[in-house]
Amino acid sequence: MSHEQLDAVLETIPDVRDGLTRTERIILYVLDKTQRERAGRNVPTVMLYGRVLEYVNLSEAEFHVYLDRLGVRGDGR
Repeated sequence: MSHEQLDAVLETIPDVRDGLTRTERIILYVLDKTQRERAGRNVPTVMLYGRVLEYVNLSEAEFHVYLDRLGVRGDGR
């Protein structure tokens, strides 16, 4: 199995510990890190997307699918 194939498998299969994929885990990690930098304030979606792109390559539409899957709402609730 090539490195690219292994990455694809790791991305599509949720982790047994908590059911998160690698990208979902990265999004939550970056969100937490950014919230700490902003003293607990809400993180604008554009800011989060830009920072997530430093770790994983995904389109804006894919990013919103992940946010929906994680239950993130854009109205601050």
